[in-house]
Amino acid sequence: MELGVHLPLMPLGDEPLSPARVRRVVDTARHCGFAALSANDHFVFQTAWLDGPTALASVIEASGDLTLATTVALSALRGPVALAKALVAIDILSGGRVIAGVGPGSSQRDYDAVGLPFDERWKRFEESVVVLRALLAGAPVPEGGRFYRVPAELVLEPAPARPVPVWVGSWGSAAGLARVARIADGWLASAYNTWPERFAAARERLAKEFPNALATMWTWVAKDRAEGDRVLQDVPAPLLRRDPEELRAQVCVGPPEHCAQLLARYKAAGCQRVYLWPLGDEQRQLELVASEVAPSIR
Repeated sequence: MELGVHLPLMPLGDEPLSPARVRRVVDTARHCGFAALSANDHFVFQTAWLDGPTALASVIEASGDLTLATTVALSALRGPVALAKALVAIDILSGGRVIAGVGPGSSQRDYDAVGLPFDERWKRFEESVVVLRALLAGAPVPEGGRFYRVPAELVLEPAPARPVPVWVGSWGSAAGLARVARIADGWLASAYNTWPERFAAARERLAKEFPNALATMWTWVAKDRAEGDRVLQDVPAPLLRRDPEELRAQVCVGPPEHCAQLLARYKAAGCQRVYLWPLGDEQRQLELVASEVAPSIR
């Protein structure tokens, strides 16, 4: 199982968002042997949020050979043409290292921000993915769209050097997994909305070889359980409006052995990559993962 890293798009901790903070995460991930970098997507949130595709584009040169992924981009809200144009540019400039993870988004505030009805999100999302996949593969766009009336003869230039894989986010419901199997090249699960046994059961519904990853694994390698509990109480619990007791079993917040055991269970469940999101102090946290957690799950 590989480990990836979410870029710091929120001002977690005392340090403000800055190019230096993002660059430090990229450099540390590369030096510590992580496999990928990723960026999530919101237009508005409870706190400030850096634009995900822009953040990915900013680290192309510094990222070496790490995979660059969106986990996930809001294809229904950005629109498949605009999103495809941005992702193709990042893919070409990075030498073909992009995975386009997409989802409908779970926040009505994002829909309100662009004047689209939240209750249409699933229909809009499915149609946006069909168009996006065609554009990212340099293929003809299917006709008859209801929400995205893209000319069938449209070809983006420069064209992608290779078909950019499109992964679909799903928490693991039967309907969500059926959608993944129908329109996606891979599956992205949400760490704080599942657990290893549920992940394994959901994976069984997909083909064994179907690529998968687990996104938004909130991470804080603590010196002891008490420190981990304080971090849970202060940061992810209010951010997600979740019970800290519920979250403890789902995220890598706690002493090294807790983090290693949770990740090892995901490895046994067939998870191929986990994207960690440190809850501040990113450089130190990634170094702790590399030195005190990762060796136990290899």
